[in-house]
Amino acid sequence: MSSISTPVERLSPWRFRLLYAAFGLFLAFLFGRLFTLQVLQHDLWKARAEENFTREISIPAPRGVIYDRNGFILARNIPSYNVVITPADLPDDEADIQKIYRELSRLTGVPVNQGTVEDAKKIAPCVEGPGITQLVELGASLAPYTPVKIKCNVSEAIARLIREKQVDWPGVSIEIEPVRDYPTGSLTANVVGFLGPIPAALAEEYKQRGYLPGRDKVGYAGAEAAFDDLLLGKNGLRKVQVDVAGKEVRLLAEPVAPQAGKNIRLTIDSRLQSAAQAALLYWIKDWNTRLGYEKITSGVVIAMNPKTGEILAMVSYPTYENNRMARFIPAYYYRQLEQDPRHPLLNIAISAEFPPGSTFKLSTAVGALNEGVITLDQIVETPGELVICERFSPNQPCTDLNRRRFVDWISDKNPAGFGRLDFLHCIAYSSNVCFYKLGGGYKDEIKEGLGIYRLREYARALGYDQRSGIELPGEASGLIPSPQWKRIYKAENWSTGDTYIASVGQGYVLATPLQVLLSAATLANYGKLMQPTVLYEVYDAEGRLIQPFRPRLKWDITQTPLIHEFNCDAGYCDETGRLKTIQPWVVEKVREGMRLAVTDPRGTLHREFVEELKFPIAVAGKTGTAEYCDDVALAADRCKFGLWPTHAWTVAFAPFDDPEIAIVAFAYNGGEGASTAAPIVGDVMRAYFEIKAADQARLGKPSAP
Repeated sequence: MSSISTPVERLSPWRFRLLYAAFGLFLAFLFGRLFTLQVLQHDLWKARAEENFTREISIPAPRGVIYDRNGFILARNIPSYNVVITPADLPDDEADIQKIYRELSRLTGVPVNQGTVEDAKKIAPCVEGPGITQLVELGASLAPYTPVKIKCNVSEAIARLIREKQVDWPGVSIEIEPVRDYPTGSLTANVVGFLGPIPAALAEEYKQRGYLPGRDKVGYAGAEAAFDDLLLGKNGLRKVQVDVAGKEVRLLAEPVAPQAGKNIRLTIDSRLQSAAQAALLYWIKDWNTRLGYEKITSGVVIAMNPKTGEILAMVSYPTYENNRMARFIPAYYYRQLEQDPRHPLLNIAISAEFPPGSTFKLSTAVGALNEGVITLDQIVETPGELVICERFSPNQPCTDLNRRRFVDWISDKNPAGFGRLDFLHCIAYSSNVCFYKLGGGYKDEIKEGLGIYRLREYARALGYDQRSGIELPGEASGLIPSPQWKRIYKAENWSTGDTYIASVGQGYVLATPLQVLLSAATLANYGKLMQPTVLYEVYDAEGRLIQPFRPRLKWDITQTPLIHEFNCDAGYCDETGRLKTIQPWVVEKVREGMRLAVTDPRGTLHREFVEELKFPIAVAGKTGTAEYCDDVALAADRCKFGLWPTHAWTVAFAPFDDPEIAIVAFAYNGGEGASTAAPIVGDVMRAYFEIKAADQARLGKPSAP
């Protein structure tokens, strides 16, 4: 019997070694990975694991309240009632859910079904569009225990009714959300401003400070933006454990309470603000009605205490209704404001630049008298016009081609000019010809005028050509041109005529209404330029005063050397080598000229304050009628000699010896300053002293004479 053996195939040793090596490498990788995850990256993965069950809930801080100087509320927080549904708390029966939806729809006006869930993803909360079903389905798919907003800002009556039905409507509740409210609305919108969402560009910065983009709001304009850091407060925090559905399980740490923002008082007196707005609108409407068309389209009134820099009223017309921005900024309304050629979103008082016209002559007057260009008893011939040679270089010959006429302002009182005037009457009558000569010189009568360099220095000393530093955002700097500026921006040399026209606040000279007010307020305050401000006091949430008001002197033109751009070799230093200051007697004499504008029968303000108002308090001031050429004037084909349209200005202060109020009024395309702007100033000044008398009577103090 034979047997058959089957050969056995044996694996080579190198194959076993390869298998063991591969298995060893796998184990090494596995243990290495475990070591990395559990030891080296322990903190990272622990933090990620905690994130799965930990949620940090930001508690919004109440924003600070804004008051006027007398404690009247200008901006506050009021409750807004939102109807919300928590998907996880709805009944299990679909029929019961639909019944709740139908009843809720009848109450709120939100349809039960409308659009799709995809539509709901594309819109922000509280925006109309999707139905209740679609909103809840979207919320249930994302976070079923997070309330979904169905209807925002419902009335208190509807909110109370829904609360009463919460037993029958499980899952439905009322969420109270604070929103900003502005009791004075458009009256103070240009000063108070409004809120908006955190800009995307600043989202990370605000996140690091504990604020939530998409929920928290920041100031977009006015005091809301200027004092945002004071008003914001500090958000609180709750750290809770949640399950996989997002339901809160327990509190993981002691909650951090939110810190309310600071409360602030502004220097604005809402009563004077209301009077200023009423005066401005009345006279704009009056003139437009007389003329039969809308001639004056915008205007400004600012009232200020020249001794302290407090802005008592600041009206910019047209304006906007900031209450319409309280919850969100409606796109259609914002576009409407943005496309309005009158720029209602712009605070014209500080952000718009216009030729100041004759109000600028105060700068020329101060400089000319201080530099000895004219003396108090010197007589200046002021015919109806001057004809000079327009030279772009000192050696340019005089021909018929470069002769240029410079006319005085014409009225029934001076058809052939003002005749022979001394310095004070040049101011009182606002003679253009007199100031042409003071600024640019004229033959042997005034051999050397002030010149553009010195004119610019004196204008800057009175507050022109620079931002004032007022807290409100968007302030413009104005412009006092120089030969260098003209070469850079106009590609031309400076001419004789440029100096003449700049001396009366025309040509390239631009100023904001606030700068015009500051120039007069500085003279009213005997040379002291105070820092203009809208911030009066700051209080903490408990009402304790933490920052009282303190007036701040910017400079005193009788003591602070002029800001200049040239060395002593150019002749702008005195004989001791020290920079020049303005002599106190110069300030006093210019003030006298402003007073003479009221008291002299031919003065530009005599008719308003003496003949019309018979104002019992001593007033001083200056009018201005400024020719301009902008897009509006070009479109009307008015930028021609003899056809130039004009803005109306008036700036005044009172009482003359001890000023406590300075007011500027500006009317765009208003015509003559004495006719259009002066009545506005007169009405506001009368309102100020009436309010003051009423306050003194209420407090039992004797009223001012």
